[in-house]
Amino acid sequence: MDETYLKIKGVDHYLYRAVDSDGDTIDFWLSGNRDKKAAHKFLKKALRSTHNQQPRVITTDRYRATEVAIAEGINFGVLSCRTHHRMVQYLNNIVEQDHRFIKKIIKPMLGFKNFNSACSIISGIEAMHMIHKRQAGTENVLDEINLINRLFCVA
Repeated sequence: MDETYLKIKGVDHYLYRAVDSDGDTIDFWLSGNRDKKAAHKFLKKALRSTHNQQPRVITTDRYRATEVAIAEGINFGVLSCRTHHRMVQYLNNIVEQDHRFIKKIIKPMLGFKNFNSACSIISGIEAMHMIHKRQAGTENVLDEINLINRLFCVA
């Protein structure tokens, strides 16, 4: 679990992302703040995903707000009490490398002007990245088109 910043109208916003040990994307969320409340909301959202299960280990960098959000998640029963939280900056390299793909696509754009449009564009980028990583379980182009239509409620 990690976050990276994006500029929307010249103001920093934060893209929270969670990736499993195989490099598959678990979930993502764009937030205007980088604080305990935002980390807690993202953690709850990631755990609610249908394809997800209770994590055995969560690796994060040493950002204090994320540490507190995970500790509260364990205390309030959102996370299992057996979940181990590792705060080692160098062990979350998988998610850091996964940020690179998203940043590579966003960088040549002229920037985001609106938070809602940024959410839509990032959702599309993340969906295409999941298909590129063969995470979607599709075998041909028609399956990929059907998946995109289901994800974005198109026709």
